[in-house]
Parts: sequence; structure tokens; C-alpha cells
Amino acid sequence: MMKKKHLTRRRMIGTTLAGASAMLTGGRLSAASEKGGGSAATEAEPRVRGPFPILTTPFTETGAVDYEVLANQARFVDWGGCPGMIWPQSGDSVDLLTMEEKMRGMEVLADATRPLRAALCLGVQGRDTAEMLAFARHAEKLAPAAIISRPPDVGRTEEDLRQYWHALAAETKRPVILQTTGGVAYKGPVPSVRFLIELAKEFPHLGYIKEEAVPIIPRTRELLAARPPVRRVFSARGAHGWLYESHLGTEGLITERAVYADVLTRIWELMESGTDADALRDVSARLTLMLNVGQHLPGGDLRGFQLYLWKKRGVFKNMVSREYGPNRSIPAKPVISELKLSAADMAEIDFRFEGLKPYLKAGAPTPN
Repeated sequence: MMKKKHLTRRRMIGTTLAGASAMLTGGRLSAASEKGGGSAATEAEPRVRGPFPILTTPFTETGAVDYEVLANQARFVDWGGCPGMIWPQSGDSVDLLTMEEKMRGMEVLADATRPLRAALCLGVQGRDTAEMLAFARHAEKLAPAAIISRPPDVGRTEEDLRQYWHALAAETKRPVILQTTGGVAYKGPVPSVRFLIELAKEFPHLGYIKEEAVPIIPRTRELLAARPPVRRVFSARGAHGWLYESHLGTEGLITERAVYADVLTRIWELMESGTDADALRDVSARLTLMLNVGQHLPGGDLRGFQLYLWKKRGVFKNMVSREYGPNRSIPAKPVISELKLSAADMAEIDFRFEGLKPYLKAGAPTPN
């Protein structure tokens, strides 16, 4: 296959938008630097870029958090080549774990990732500002590369979000990725693009956005046009729109797809190099085919069948999960279940996973 090096459409659009917005906002950035923003006022953190998959929370047979497997999962993501990883962030960790379990998991991951190349990003959010700050202060002690935060469960207005994220901005100077959707208990508004840009101007370290609110494409375009003060825009939503959004200028992916760490790395390398469009289309199509099988299997397409792949890849010991209650409510006590797949289900997963083999990394992570 002939390979031709060229300036990708994503890079061309991104460079144009960044240059135009820099002309419009340069004065504001200088002012932010004078107030103590330092280099963060004009430069994005280079380590907070690329695919940062969210780790899937592993459980023991009795439903306790399996911290040993959590640490091994972090090593798997690093082995797969991803520049970073995130935890706790998905519902299986944010909503269904206790505060103590989340803090313990943060400590385990801080220890496990210390010798690794991949950057650790810790999830810092809460029911309200007080709970969020408790996690933020704990995370600060662990010195992750970055922090990610979604809206507070009790937030009902954009002003609630402003007070919440202003409090976080005062607690840390690390890069903070703002997630534009809340959890199952959140009934407030989607943070407007205008508001996100306002935060990025006032607090340069809050200029990192995980965009997953609809309408995604118009919002993504608007955020990208505001670079700087916006530092990075990440794709989300299970990677289904990653290819298109990367052409617009997004600079990475955040979603619970850590079991494909090596595949995500390959896609990112192809996006960055722009040297083989055919390979990029091919691997993206194969991953989409893999992800789409979740529409037909028990457990859904986020955690669900991927537990089978975690076992297949030698990281997880079982397919045990904690579940939400009726109508996605958060139960007072853990509800434990084990994913059951038929022979036909497993055959279909295997058939689609086989298609990813050309892009899977050979071997396996070195055991701890």
C-alpha cells in the first residue's frame, strides 16, 4: 500500500482556527499570565493529549472492588501505548462506589502508575461542592497529571456549576478536564459553550473539555474556534464520532474503552501522522464493528460484553458488576450481578474481535 505524507485535514483546520482565535484573545491571555497563570495561560499541558481511556472498575466474586486487577488494568493501558488513563469516572465507579472505595482506588492507581509512562487523571466530582472538594484534596496529595470533573448531582443552574468549578479551580492548578454531561442524578443544564469559554479565560487550567453534550458537532466546532483560551477538546461518546471529530480538531478521546488501549493508540498514531488514510479508515471501521455488537447483547455497549474481552485479554478474573436500581436509581446497598453470555453471544464477540488482530499489540504486559 502506497503511503503519502501530507498535512491532515484535522491539522489544517485546527491550525487555522487556533491562529484566528489567538489573534482575538491574545490580550486576555497576557492578562491571565500576569495574574499568576504562568505558562498554563498560554500553553496546554503536553501530557494531557491523545486517548485517555476510562478504566473499567473490576469487582471480586463477592462484589468488592478488586484493587489488584485495577492496578493491572492501568499497566495494561500503559503497555497498550495510550498516553494516559482516567479513574473514577464512569457510572460503575462514580455512582456505585463509596467515597472510601474511590479514594482507596485513587491511591492504588497513583502507586501503580508512578513507574509508568502513561499519565494518570483522577476523577474529582461529587454530589455537591463539599464532596467534590474532599475528592480534590485527596487527589492533590496523590499528584496526578490531571483531574477530570463532571457537574454536581445537586446542580440545577449554570450558576451552580460556576460556583462548583470555581471552587475546584481554587483547589488545584493541575489541568482540569471539564465533562459536559452529569451523572444519572444530575437534572441541571448542559454547560453552555459560552460558559466553558468563560471558565477557560478566567482559569487557564480549566481549559480542557470532554465534549459529549448534544448537539456535539456544533458545540465542538465552537469550542475549537475558541483555542486559546480553550486548551484541548476531547471526543467522547464511546469513540463512535471520534474520527469525524478528529478531522474538526479534537485532540484525543475519553471513554470507557480501555480494553482496546493498543487499538486506540494505533488510531491516534494514524490521526497524528496523516500518512495512511486507508489504514485509519480500516482500523476505525473494525473498531466500530466491534463496539456495535453491544447493541445485540446483554449488559449494553459500555461495560457489558467488554468484560468478556477483559477476561480474554488476561486482565479481569470474572464478569461481575455492580448494577443500578430501577430506573437507573442508585441503590442503598450494592446490587451484584454476573454477566451471562450464550455460546452464540461469545462466538459473535470472538468473530468481531478477530477483525482487530492486525492492530492488536503482540504479547502481554509484564506481570507486576
